Amino acid sequence: MNTATSSHPVSHRPHLMRRAAAEYVGTGLLVAVVVGSGIAAQRLSPEDTGLQLLENSLTTALGLAVLILMLGPVSGAHFNPAVTIVDWLLGRRAGTGIPVRDVAPYVLAQILGGVSGTLLAGVMFDAAPAFSLNERATGGHLIGEVVATAGLVLLIFALARTGAGSVTAAAVGAYIGAAYWFTSSTSFANPAVTIARMFTDTFAGIAPASVAPFILAQLVGAALGLALLLLFYPTVARTAGDVVVPQLENRP
Repeated sequence: MNTATSSHPVSHRPHLMRRAAAEYVGTGLLVAVVVGSGIAAQRLSPEDTGLQLLENSLTTALGLAVLILMLGPVSGAHFNPAVTIVDWLLGRRAGTGIPVRDVAPYVLAQILGGVSGTLLAGVMFDAAPAFSLNERATGGHLIGEVVATAGLVLLIFALARTGAGSVTAAAVGAYIGAAYWFTSSTSFANPAVTIARMFTDTFAGIAPASVAPFILAQLVGAALGLALLLLFYPTVARTAGDVVVPQLENRP
């Protein structure tokens, strides 16, 4: 799931505290959507895993699109450390991406927000927090995370480069919804979400032992996505400031 457009100076971005708060709330609500819909699906369709995944994926796709529209103008709606890091790497020389001083606050806000979202979902569904027993770190799942994250990074930055930002919310939501099904890992594609989902022993959970391999696979996928971006769109750094959603200028 950014930064000011390349025509907006860094000083015109909303204050870092506002942006970090938006990343915290946005990532928290995203995880609440993922975990909450997973719990609801598990309870509503206890005998049908495929239907559970369908319910979970559709809700996540719709919820993510709404959150991008709602909070994108404030923080850019990264909601994902992999996106934040790639944004910084792409724009660091041109001065278009997120400044290096903002990377750590964004990532910290995303991780804390994600964990808070897991706890919130548990409260809403009367599910006590517990470490997940859902082991996911198989070879196929890790390849799935590489593919899911690479595709997500390529999609987000390609949309910014081609001026198709108006469809970003729908496109990113659609991609994640589809990736639930075409990747074996069900497309976590997000280190903060991966950490957060460790704290729920429900349909959406991931065992602590699987978290580090998943995050490593996601970072590899982000690097692959970045390499493809530079291959297909050599001037993509010019629009790093438009990822995922251009931020609004502060106005008197």
